[in-house]
Amino acid sequence: MAHLGRNEAIMGHLFMLTICGALTYLAFRWIDTIDPTRKKKVEAQKRAEKLMGQTGVEKVKLSDYEMIIAALLVDPLGMHTTWCDIAGLDEVITALKGTVILPVQKKHLFKGSKLLKPPKGVLLYGPPGCGKTLIAKATAKEAGFRFINLQPSTLTDKWYGESEKLATAVFTLAFKLQPSIIFIDEIDSFLRNRSISDHESTAMIKALFMSLWDGLDTDDNHQVIIMGATNRPQDIDAAILRRMPSRFHIKQPSRKQREQILKVILNNERVDSSVDLCDVSKETEGFSGSDLKEICREAALLCLQDFVQPLNESGSEDSIRPIQQSDLQMAISKMRESKTEIKFGFGL
Repeated sequence: MAHLGRNEAIMGHLFMLTICGALTYLAFRWIDTIDPTRKKKVEAQKRAEKLMGQTGVEKVKLSDYEMIIAALLVDPLGMHTTWCDIAGLDEVITALKGTVILPVQKKHLFKGSKLLKPPKGVLLYGPPGCGKTLIAKATAKEAGFRFINLQPSTLTDKWYGESEKLATAVFTLAFKLQPSIIFIDEIDSFLRNRSISDHESTAMIKALFMSLWDGLDTDDNHQVIIMGATNRPQDIDAAILRRMPSRFHIKQPSRKQREQILKVILNNERVDSSVDLCDVSKETEGFSGSDLKEICREAALLCLQDFVQPLNESGSEDSIRPIQQSDLQMAISKMRESKTEIKFGFGL
């Protein structure tokens, strides 16, 4: 009888555990129903806490919405882009140092001046692949700014009122982490010209974003800069352009600039002494910095292909040969051919 009593007690205990587990599961399901964004917030909080530790941010209390935006912080240790990695844009870099970085780093020099405050908005515009995003990253790296790589999709939420709370969190977080840069790549896709056909929620987010942006003027000590990049400046709303007084046109590189870019790209690569980068720069008229990088990558792959050829499998070669002039010329021809095919419909 005693043995039977113990079995009943064990079964009763297991039954209670099962009931508790079921109730816990239902409770979590109920919480998810009440707050449908809970899962998103939990995931963002985990990533944000990790990034906050990496960026050296301590004792800063963030709301749930600020945590979601904090998940977009860029780890400074992962940002390897410096001014040395950008070639051919010395004038733009000098202007950025004077108008953006210096007023923040040397605030005491501009105390009391209303004309020499850091701009609340910076626009980088020009053709694709010419270094706009690189400049933004280098600015944050060199100046020691916290870098929020804002993705407009983060601000869109199907639940009423959530988008507005997230937009507000962008600015409140930037103020808590200042000095900081809010970077919006392809800003024309987010803050394009407003029209009567805009969806109500989209119009509300744009209006709120601009209102919060104007709020930067009320704090003379703010160190928050919104930086945008686009290759379609004509599509940006006029009210947004007004809020971005510092504008830098990143043009297609000239021949001399292309030579400088090639030197930076090939700086740590094995290059044959006979390679003439001046000739290469002359043959790449109309190519962007991104195109030049792809050309150098393709030339390096040609060296790798020679290394793995069947004739070299005997082990006669113990290293990959340097990049030669012919490799670069073949890569240029391939790039030019691909550009022509894309321009004229892939030869169809």
